[in-house]
Amino acid sequence: MSQGRIVKVSGPLVVAENMRDCNMLDVVHVSEMNLIGEILEIHEDRASIQVYEETSGLGPGEPVVSTKAPLSVELGPGLIENIFDGIQRPLDSMRAATGNNITRGIQIPSLNREKKWTFTPIVKVGDTVAAGDIIGTVQENEVFQHRIMVPYGINGVIESIEAGDFTVVDTVAKVKTPDGKSVPLTMMQKWPVRKERPYKEKLAPTAPLVTGQRIIDTLFPISLGGVAAIPGPFGSGKTVVQHQLAKWAEADLVVYIGCGERGNEMTDVLREFPELKDPKTGQSLMKRTVLIANTSDMPVAAREASIYTGITIAEYFRDMGYSVALMADSTSRWAEALREMSGRLEEMPGEEGYPAYLSSRLSQFYERAGRVKTLCSGDREGSISAIGAVSPPGGDLSEPVTQATLRIVKVFWGLDYNLSYRRHFPAINWLISYSLYTDRLADWYRQNVSRDWNKYRADMMRILQEESELDEIVRLVGVDALSPIDRVTLEAARSIREDYLQQDAFNEVDTYSTLDKQFRMLKIILSFYYKGQEAVKKGVSIKDLFSMPVREKIGRLKYVPQQEVDATFEQVEKELSAQIEALSSKE
Repeated sequence: MSQGRIVKVSGPLVVAENMRDCNMLDVVHVSEMNLIGEILEIHEDRASIQVYEETSGLGPGEPVVSTKAPLSVELGPGLIENIFDGIQRPLDSMRAATGNNITRGIQIPSLNREKKWTFTPIVKVGDTVAAGDIIGTVQENEVFQHRIMVPYGINGVIESIEAGDFTVVDTVAKVKTPDGKSVPLTMMQKWPVRKERPYKEKLAPTAPLVTGQRIIDTLFPISLGGVAAIPGPFGSGKTVVQHQLAKWAEADLVVYIGCGERGNEMTDVLREFPELKDPKTGQSLMKRTVLIANTSDMPVAAREASIYTGITIAEYFRDMGYSVALMADSTSRWAEALREMSGRLEEMPGEEGYPAYLSSRLSQFYERAGRVKTLCSGDREGSISAIGAVSPPGGDLSEPVTQATLRIVKVFWGLDYNLSYRRHFPAINWLISYSLYTDRLADWYRQNVSRDWNKYRADMMRILQEESELDEIVRLVGVDALSPIDRVTLEAARSIREDYLQQDAFNEVDTYSTLDKQFRMLKIILSFYYKGQEAVKKGVSIKDLFSMPVREKIGRLKYVPQQEVDATFEQVEKELSAQIEALSSKE
């Protein structure tokens, strides 16, 4: 242990001297209260320390002790269903120890040291193992199986292994390494949060992360292992979209990071997730969720750590072979923590006071997502799909955090306050959003949904763009000035917006749409568009076309339960054809 003393306190920044033998990013304990901090800079014997707890009351002369180790997370059974703060302290255990107001400097291990877990070996004595190989499993709850892996840097032959009930620090196996040493293995690993966990190979995105949200899956898909950003002003529905994705995205596990958001939003997550029924298992959604709660009234520096804590936990589950959906809400608050510390360190500011290295820090975070072949002697795949909310002040998408994020991510779901004001959910603006995965995923949709998927998607996008152009004419001279064909385009666009893109998160049928249902809905809406255009060319009146009884049924397709889709949709298709045929034969 190396001990220095405080010479300066400036908010979350503490400067200490006599720290010559410390290293960058070492964790330190500040003052007699044992506040947790991390060394950001070292100049000769002075270290600048980012303190992750409230520093009021600290003064010069108080001790600073280095642990000689970087900020690390504990990885093992007990992560699932738990709620941690930004530096992986378990909030439930802290509350039990200190009451509702958490005491500064409290030291509680991230994983419970007393709880016993039932370990079931899947290798035997004499087996050769390498880093990342699974040696046994723990059934963490009714839903989730935790796979115990050989830690990084260890390989050899299993010398002993036993089944039974153990705590996370008990030895469950011993490995004899090539140099003859006997290394004990426990169910817990530690990993530095700022260091990416290694893997064999990063794989190209070839399949979508199916979310059941029609505007996302159809127009702006994200790949399995992809990265997306949801920028939008206050009140436009960022958190609701992330809740929907956490609930419905086809991922084995959810890591939800509440980074500097208002306390009431995090409270909603903490209250809702345990009550939400997981559609895949019928159990509580928390049974496959890890929450990291770091609200805006917590020390600002801890926000910076929370993002790294979350992605490291996600990488650990990815290495087991799971697909992980990681939600970061929001990276703007995290960037504000960077700006705060950069200002305290008196660094040269970049645009709008953010540090010049903002883009590189953001890219380091998002680069850790992806679909990979994991480190092991077999062939195992895992993925992390990262979805970051961005909260630009006043909804200004030209501000530095949004722009830096857009240069990195491949999917942009731009939220529009006007849409949310009109109660259009999800409030994703189809005219400004994009996905760079669309072409890569085209073959998957063609093979797994329909050969016509990409054609219908392109037609739908074209109709929506034509509508925005026609809207300007309508505002100037009125809808009656348009040709009948343009009127059909406007009506089809309205149907796409209201009957397809708008989705009710609180309706148990409409909250999730399978890809098959999405395709068939789109097929019927576009069928009205194609046949309607043919009909008006033959002289059918717009009034008769728009007042067909089948139009109301098309508007209610979204509320048809999945088991009734085949019969109902076929019936609506027949009625649409018959009613347009009847109108055409009249003329």
